This record gives sequence, C-alpha cells and structure tokens, in this order.
Amino acid sequence: MEDEWCCADWMSQMPSRIWDIPLWNLALPGSHDSMTYCLDQESAVVNSSPRVLRMLDTLFPCLVRPCIMKWATTQEGTITEQLDLGIRFLDLRIAHKIKDSDQVFFFAHAIYSLLTVKEALKEVVCWLDRHSKEVVILALSAFDDMNLDQHRELIHFLLSTFTYRICPRNVTSSLQECWKHKYQVILSYDDESACAYNELWPPCPYWWANTSDPKQVISFLEERKNEGRPGQFFAAGLNLTEDGRYILCHPCQSLQSMTWSASALLLNWVKLQRPGSEKTSLNIICADFVGGLSSEFTQLVIDLNLRQYPDP
Repeated sequence: MEDEWCCADWMSQMPSRIWDIPLWNLALPGSHDSMTYCLDQESAVVNSSPRVLRMLDTLFPCLVRPCIMKWATTQEGTITEQLDLGIRFLDLRIAHKIKDSDQVFFFAHAIYSLLTVKEALKEVVCWLDRHSKEVVILALSAFDDMNLDQHRELIHFLLSTFTYRICPRNVTSSLQECWKHKYQVILSYDDESACAYNELWPPCPYWWANTSDPKQVISFLEERKNEGRPGQFFAAGLNLTEDGRYILCHPCQSLQSMTWSASALLLNWVKLQRPGSEKTSLNIICADFVGGLSSEFTQLVIDLNLRQYPDP
C-alpha cells in the first residue's frame, strides 16, 4: 500500500486468503468523531454539554466558540477524503437542534455541524458508487435531543438511503460475503430503538482512555487488550482527550497540535498490533486528524492484515 489511490480501494486489493475472514477479525482504520471537520462556529453549544459551558457560551460566545473549535475539531479531511485515505469506520454523533421544529439532523461535538446528516450520507453513497467492493462501517454512537419518533425518522432515512447495500446483523460479514450480496454498509446504531431492525447492528464498543497523555492511552489500551476483545466489531481509540485544566494551562495549543506531538509514539504502538480472533487482537483502530497524518496511519493499519495473514 504505497499511495492514497491504493488506500481508496484497499479492500478490493486484499489477497484472496483474506476474503473469507470476518471483518471483525481484520484491522480496519477508523476516524474518531468523523464529522468535526465541518463544525459551525456560529451555532450554540449542544444541550448535552456541561451546564457551565452552556452558560459561558451564552455570556461570552465570541470567546467560547473559537476555543471550542480548537478543541472539538478532531478531523480536517472531508468524509470523502477520509474514505479515499482508506478509513472504513466512521464515528458519527447525531443531534437534533432543540428549538428546531423540522426533522433535520446534524452532527455534533460540543457544537453543531454545518452539514446535515442527509447531506453527508448522500456523499457516502456517491463514494460507494465509485468503489463498489469497499465496505464501510457507520457507527451512530451518540444522539443529542432526539425522541423516539425522531429515531424512527432517522432510521427510515438510513434504510431508504443505503437500501440493498446494508449488510444485515445476522450475516458473518467477510469481504467475500459482502461482495457476493453487494453489501457495502454496516450500520451500528447505539439506541434501543434499533433493536427491531435486522439491518441495524448493535453498538460498537469504543475503548476510550480519556486522557491527554499518549503513554496513558497506550497503557489503557493494553489493559483492555489483556481483558479480552469482544466477539464482533469493536474500536480502540488513539484519540487524546483534554480537560478544562489542560486547556487553561496550554492556551497556545489545540487538539491538533497535541495530537501531532503524540503521533510518533502512537503510530509506533500501532505497528505492534495484531488483528484476529485471539484474546489480545484488535479490530478497528481510530485516530484523530487521519488526513493530517497523510495516509501513514491507514497504511499501517491495513498492512497489519497482510502481516497477520501471510502467504501460506
């Protein structure tokens, strides 16, 4: 895997010895909080944010929102650019604006996105049309200010948008099986309203260290590995997390600069990982600013499959 063009179609270029392995036993590159490249600095803070942040945003929006943009933006590349880089797991946080009477859904991470869910997922469909043998996991992992009727509305949109491309949850989703049935999308939906739909997979566990220290991230992930992997899809997050004290003590930093300063250590850890069904194996590996790392991150994760499943 030497360039971005290869990464855009990396699944179709996998050797035949990998075709029958379930996708949850492969290494898949993912992006954390995938839609934060289009946050709207003019929007209000989401309702689920801490009360003190909402209060400060009401009083001093000109100060608060630029700071939020610095620390809530986890990706720079668009959804198409991420997929072209080889990302096959998209972490999607959905929100409905509390004062909006329309059934319009946005993405959110402290503040709302500019793009709607409809606009972004139509972009995914266009990409899938151009890459017919690639399979993407869409993990709808958080919901803000949504009631049952709105969940049903969103689920109906997902099913009508991806139609025949959706891989049902009772399928052992290997590349071969997906290609056979033209499946290209695995929908994971983290809400009990999804239980009635065979097209929707259960929540994808996400291992999150909740620390700004990359060494502690690695230590946390190693502890989780030793506890044993889940049976199907799960994600290990390389993402660093700041708190209020860290932000106040590092006024000239941003999440991006913090991530880049830790990237060498975290990528070296990725090189040592193994996919598969064993207790300490990994599956999805997620990172912030995947485009900022060029294709190095995705290439490292993809190549874990070739190393784990070599020529006989």
